[in-house]
Amino acid sequence: MSTIASSSGGRKSTSFTPELQSMMFSLGDARRPLHETAILVEDIVHTQLINLLQQAAEVSQLRGARVISAEDLLFLMRKDKKKLRRLLKYMLFRDYKSKIVKGIEEDDLLEDKFNSNNTNKRQKLAQDFLNSIDQTGELLAMFEDDEIDDVKQERMERAERQTRMMDSVQYAEFCESRQLSFSKKASKFRDWLDCSSMEIKPNAVAMEILAYLAYETVAQLVDLALLVKQDMAPKAGDPFSHAISATFIQYHNSTEPHLLGQSTSMKTTLDSPENTPPPTPTPPASAGQQHLGKTPSGALGNGGIGQDSTKSKQRKRKKSTAACGIEAQSDAIQPSHIREAIRRYGHKIGPLSPFTSAYRRNGMTFLAC
Repeated sequence: MSTIASSSGGRKSTSFTPELQSMMFSLGDARRPLHETAILVEDIVHTQLINLLQQAAEVSQLRGARVISAEDLLFLMRKDKKKLRRLLKYMLFRDYKSKIVKGIEEDDLLEDKFNSNNTNKRQKLAQDFLNSIDQTGELLAMFEDDEIDDVKQERMERAERQTRMMDSVQYAEFCESRQLSFSKKASKFRDWLDCSSMEIKPNAVAMEILAYLAYETVAQLVDLALLVKQDMAPKAGDPFSHAISATFIQYHNSTEPHLLGQSTSMKTTLDSPENTPPPTPTPPASAGQQHLGKTPSGALGNGGIGQDSTKSKQRKRKKSTAACGIEAQSDAIQPSHIREAIRRYGHKIGPLSPFTSAYRRNGMTFLAC
């Protein structure tokens, strides 16, 4: 039985590309991320979430439930301890936020047990479910684990380095971008996932988790793409600098004409017949002809020099403009970086490669779980 309809219908009218560009900037990309890169990231995140929803719907059917709940998503993430711990911390912070919004003080929570359970509903829900499936105690130990998240720490350090050279306007834009999330546009997020066409729909807590996983997928894509970009940057004295992935070269060459369109047009302009130098005048046969030929040749020579100097200035301007455009785009994450990051993440290496991914099905590797 099909639980989710085709995802293309919901995506035609709804797009998160502008929001994704701001998110990518806050996660380490250039101040103006490329539009085509954001479209590619949106397509990857959307595909991953649709597949995750399909599998969560199957788990929900096995439980005999009528909706996709947080338990189904926690079950899918149970094998990746680090990402599950990160999700549990997020659910705990969501409970804290609910306390602050409702204005409930700690003394009132101790007096009223019902309010306490209601306020900590996400944490209690996760704890009860993990207790029901945990046979070794590893999952429940995550609630007591205060280990520092290396990935989060690295993102914070990168954000700090990113803001060192910002002025007040750029920093205000950066702070605004860091506050963006899929959960703040819940209605648009539902339309983006086309939840109305699903037979088994996610409930409110499940939608919170899906919005969190969507943002984490964007963050991980940026993390991996920045590593690829760093690896592909030429390094002086590196004996392995020539060993670049063939896949990266293919995608890079396919996008290079688009990025270097100005330089290629400039090249054709230089080789065009209009910019060829004037032919050398032939020696005259007689003195009269020589006398008559000197004046036009001098005029022709003076005119040619003036035209050459003007055209050379125009060429320099074109070169500088093209160089600035290429340099600005080279700072941003390219679509080839994203594709190479996905290829590396899903590449199977070694005898234990089928067990490297926490949850792999139909050849698809999930980034968020």
